[in-house]
Amino acid sequence: MTSFEQLCVKFASYAWGPWLLILLFGGGLFFLFYSRFIPFRYLKHGIDITRGKYDNPLDTGDIPHFQALSSALAGTIGMGNISGVAIAIYTGGPGAIFWMWMSALVGVATKFFTCSLAIMYRGKDSLGHYQGGPMYVIMEGLGKKWKPLAVFFCLAGLIGCLPAFQANQLVQVFREIIFQPRGWLGENHFLFNLISGIAIASLVALEIFGGIVRIGKVASMMVPAMVLLYMASAIYTLTVNYVHIPEYIRLILSDAFTGRAVAGGALWTVMVTGIRRAAFSNEAGIGTEEMAHGAAKTEEPIREGLVAMMGPIIDTIIVCSVTAFMILITGTWKGGEVNGVTMTAKAFEKAIPGLGIYILIICVFFFSISTMFSYSYYGSKCLGFLIGAEKKHYYNYFYVILIVVASVASLTTVVNIIDGSFALMAIPTMTSALILSPKVMSAARDYFRKMKHG
Repeated sequence: MTSFEQLCVKFASYAWGPWLLILLFGGGLFFLFYSRFIPFRYLKHGIDITRGKYDNPLDTGDIPHFQALSSALAGTIGMGNISGVAIAIYTGGPGAIFWMWMSALVGVATKFFTCSLAIMYRGKDSLGHYQGGPMYVIMEGLGKKWKPLAVFFCLAGLIGCLPAFQANQLVQVFREIIFQPRGWLGENHFLFNLISGIAIASLVALEIFGGIVRIGKVASMMVPAMVLLYMASAIYTLTVNYVHIPEYIRLILSDAFTGRAVAGGALWTVMVTGIRRAAFSNEAGIGTEEMAHGAAKTEEPIREGLVAMMGPIIDTIIVCSVTAFMILITGTWKGGEVNGVTMTAKAFEKAIPGLGIYILIICVFFFSISTMFSYSYYGSKCLGFLIGAEKKHYYNYFYVILIVVASVASLTTVVNIIDGSFALMAIPTMTSALILSPKVMSAARDYFRKMKHG
């Protein structure tokens, strides 16, 4: 490990210290009990909202509820579900999956609060357009004296919203699954990574300069299709091997509190790994979810909160779980020879011989690309807040260049830089949400009272 890689590891480890665990996971528990489980009690109503039952084209915002959820899921359902789960098991053992589940359950409540606030406290950018996101929640909800916290979020977001992990893992899957086994590479991996990075950057550039309306339309078509393909393949494998599922559920539960699968039995490592990977996967409390859902066409903040809360359920409880069971049932997690997307690829190859690997490659491609589309929007909003909305498009040039850089960087460097930045983004997001949570509950009581009376 190079000195720079070691520095990145230290940065992420410090950022994800006990204090952040308390803020992110403890804050989510507070939201869950404070709301009296509203997100779970009104799940069906949230589904109706997403289906467009309450859409009004005259409402403030840019995109319908379904496209807002699709844009958010395009950013969350991606390499975190394929590669991130593998990294969680590699680093923290099977028990890390339990803590991913727990983080997702409290994340449902977190997203309900943060994304309700994203609509409640939308602010105008320098061009006079309404925008949502933690920086606007802080400015409109807490006041201008809190602006340093809003600036802090945006500075962290400029790094955290880069497509480094997606680009790195997309190149890895093509290199290690397609080219390398066939002897098409030789020893010059850097040149392959560079060319692949340039090709990916060119493809992404064609899309991201269209803005959130275009991203929302593309995401609403891509996300359901790629989730269905991925889920169908995984469920087929789990159905064939259903007799082994109870065995691995027991392993996940026992390892969650013993850490036996981790060197030295480090229970803390299991917990932090699971929560870190869940945060990267579903982004509850990180702030990116607020920026996507803050663009929804609605005048009712609670409606968007109910739509947003479905993200962790779909992303982590469902998609991440089937990936985890694929890896565990096929045994590719044992031995520690492979990590990241390669581990998941080996699981698909073993589960569905001859076909599984190609299904995964298709899913990896679309998962990665759709995530890169959404993240560019998040980063440009952060830059627009800092230097003016008329200049936010400059971020996309930086963004495209970093795709190439990330393609030739090491997985260790990429994971820790993004993880650390996500941790920093969570500080202003959760702080503002906790302070303003009474406002959400007041709006919720009013909304459900009106709904009860028709």
